[in-house]
Amino acid sequence: MIRLIGALSLLLALSAPSQAADYPAAAGFNAEGSDPQAIAIADASMEAMGGYEAWNSTRYITWRFFGGRLHVWDKWTGDIRFEQDDLTVLMNINNGQGNAWRDGQELTDPDSLRAALERGYRSWINDAYWLVMPYKLKDSGVTLKYQGAGQSQDGRDADVLTLTFAEVGVTPQNKYDVWVDRKTKLVSQWAFYGKASDAEPRFIGPWNNWQPHGQIMLSDSRGERGHTDLATFSELPESVFKEPQPVDMMKFSQ
Repeated sequence: MIRLIGALSLLLALSAPSQAADYPAAAGFNAEGSDPQAIAIADASMEAMGGYEAWNSTRYITWRFFGGRLHVWDKWTGDIRFEQDDLTVLMNINNGQGNAWRDGQELTDPDSLRAALERGYRSWINDAYWLVMPYKLKDSGVTLKYQGAGQSQDGRDADVLTLTFAEVGVTPQNKYDVWVDRKTKLVSQWAFYGKASDAEPRFIGPWNNWQPHGQIMLSDSRGERGHTDLATFSELPESVFKEPQPVDMMKFSQ
């Protein structure tokens, strides 16, 4: 599997009705170097996904990345829960502090703990970008360009944007092309370039099955693969981020 580690800042934003002031760019967004038309399309897409206030008020998101590793994310505090195979990581992505367990046994060796926290953090960065990239078109370090009208591979008319990054994230050399459906204003496709100078993308893939989750819209399908157990919550017990015992997150969505 190709790992995409995008320029994921810790504060994500959505837009309210297509006014830039209602969907403020993150500090460090390259507004001067970005195209006004691309910014306007990003604003319209954010509006279609629910609005800036709706995104801010959405506190918890959980999903299984392509049906595998589990993430639970507290957007307000930066606390996350990460489970994969025999590893459980409970940490804060803002300060990098946390604890980890393997086969139920807490990791106390400093090197083992450090490696586990790094794995949880990098997995979260990668997997969260696969889930919430459309909310990040005006993030810190992003330059947003308008490439023109195009069509997604399934024939939908779209406006094509290009995202490049400067001094942010784990791999700022990446580049993305993003197709925004002209009818729905939702992202319908993306292309990933390992380096901004690459002539051809490593792959092109769809963003399908947009559905409401609480106050916002999320897409779980990436073509042949998809995220599972996707849900948002306004409340969760503290134990989700404090206790290593496996949790069934779907029981909280009832």
